[in-house]
Amino acid sequence: METINLSEDRSKGKYTNRSLARTVAFQMLYQDDLNPGSREQFTESFLKQELPNYEPLLRFARTLVNGTAEKKEQIDTLLADLARHWSLSRMNVTDRSILRIAVYEILFMDTPKPIVINEAVELAKKFGTEQSASFVNGILDKVIDNK
Repeated sequence: METINLSEDRSKGKYTNRSLARTVAFQMLYQDDLNPGSREQFTESFLKQELPNYEPLLRFARTLVNGTAEKKEQIDTLLADLARHWSLSRMNVTDRSILRIAVYEILFMDTPKPIVINEAVELAKKFGTEQSASFVNGILDKVIDNK
């Protein structure tokens, strides 16, 4: 398997290191959305390959991947309620995967909400369409207002 996240992309600092973990978690959940069942088969090897020797980041990424998958139904219900005029099946797979991770982090973890939104918007800019960042930002604002 080819390394997706190059070592020169790894940033410094607590939350920016978590950015890498979020990116890797997003990639795994995106893959699982396109190929259901791949998460169970590939998550551990993919995480260890992409986050070598970074045990705290490995734990964080595992928590994001597994927690998002476990709470997917609850998260999807919330997203469907808040994303008026957009069914989940109509959403871009990238946006949907980013939103799921961010909603999981907002609802079930203690990361500051502005950081979660910023990280999700940055993922959307990096992996999504031109409209992804504003779409993700708008939905996550609604999630926080609804919480």
